[in-house]
Amino acid sequence: MTAANVHGLLVGPDWLAGHLDDPDVRILDGSFHVPGTGRDAGAEFEATHIPHAAFFDIDAIRDEQNPLPHMLPAPEVFAERAGAFGIGDGTLVVAYDAPGSLAAPRLWWMFRCFGHDRVAVLDGGLAAWQGSGHPVESGPARARPRASFTPRFRPELVADREQVLAALAQDPRPQIIDARPPGRFAGRDPEPRPAAKAGHIPKSRNIPAMSLVDQGRASAWRAKEELAQAFAKAGVDPGRPILASCGSGVTACAIAFAAALLGQDRTAVYDGSWAEWGNHPNTPVETGG
Repeated sequence: MTAANVHGLLVGPDWLAGHLDDPDVRILDGSFHVPGTGRDAGAEFEATHIPHAAFFDIDAIRDEQNPLPHMLPAPEVFAERAGAFGIGDGTLVVAYDAPGSLAAPRLWWMFRCFGHDRVAVLDGGLAAWQGSGHPVESGPARARPRASFTPRFRPELVADREQVLAALAQDPRPQIIDARPPGRFAGRDPEPRPAAKAGHIPKSRNIPAMSLVDQGRASAWRAKEELAQAFAKAGVDPGRPILASCGSGVTACAIAFAAALLGQDRTAVYDGSWAEWGNHPNTPVETGG
């Protein structure tokens, strides 16, 4: 990963173009679109994707016994799916997403949750790849030989509702960052999924996920200095413990990824996020922003 960016978490389109045929590299399209957008990430993948990429369906690779949208699957389930992609313990995984998605960090976080640190995000995703003049292909993903993936679960990277409630009573409490757009955070705008309550977890701070990327540069990640300013503006110290939340546990991972770019790689993600918190009878809520 010699051409990777800060801490080896980002790779550029030109670097990836030079490693398309590397047997130790696997490329995953993790695009995801919230309900109501009318976009089908799987169909978009089949229409246009980076050569040799496979589609990592966030809606399908989850705990299917849990009614919440995107809860982590069991370690053995994730290991089976990773192995089916041809991802073994030594594989470098490069995750990317389509414009408007910002879901590649979810893949980065999931692999890290299961002990796999050889994972990076393509800076700017598919838009940057195409903008750099690199080729795309269409159709189903190419089959890969199955590999052996050993899961090593890291519970410290995941938070559940009880842990979030306990955090609210701690002194000092962990910094809770909500990645949703400001209107949803404040309780003014509706959620894309049904929610009994509007607003946010008490005392949480709002850093909208899309503010972390530069729309003028194909949604490439903002420079380290700009990320630090965004955290400081929200009153967040990236050197202290962070707990990230969002609507269903996807864009919260963008907060975790940005924190890692700033040197804090142990951010916990509240997997249930507002899909759980906003529908539970015993969770406190604040509004306004």
